[in-house]
Amino acid sequence: MDLTLKDRDGLPAHLRVLADKYPRDIWEGHPHFSQLTRFWLDRHLMFRRAHAQLTTTTEAFLDGNADPRRTQAEIARMGQFLLEQLHGHHQIEDAHYFPIFAQFDKRLEAAFTLLDSDHHELDATLSSFTQAANGALRGLGGEGDATAAMGRFHGTVQELGQFLDRHLMDEEEVIVPLVLEYAPEEFR
Repeated sequence: MDLTLKDRDGLPAHLRVLADKYPRDIWEGHPHFSQLTRFWLDRHLMFRRAHAQLTTTTEAFLDGNADPRRTQAEIARMGQFLLEQLHGHHQIEDAHYFPIFAQFDKRLEAAFTLLDSDHHELDATLSSFTQAANGALRGLGGEGDATAAMGRFHGTVQELGQFLDRHLMDEEEVIVPLVLEYAPEEFR
């Protein structure tokens, strides 16, 4: 079974040991669901919204419904925001939360290895995203064919969205059930 981020459609059964015990619809009502857990999930929602805004911005331009200068400013602002926030979020998870959480349930060690691997895959996608964004910004600024550059950027935005959505869903289905099961001090 290929578990790379681009090829999987969810967590494999052997990594769903707690996700099946704690389905999403009971998370917020559980006594171990904390404000920090809500904050962490809200960060994931922020990433999804930033991605959606980039999608809307690129599609509006490609449909001929947006000013190039405003589009350029929006891509620069939102693209930089998304990149910075994702990198910071993943650094905190990799350096702090994942090593601590992996100790709570040995059955999930492979899940944390998978999530760490996702972060490396996402880094490569974010690099492509950055290159395409810079090309789009140059195109919108009058260097070359803006529509072609925006088309390439749109494709990269879509690829990032697919990877990001899969990773966030899987990460949530590892972390939140673990928090509900063990109530680690770090998430109280």
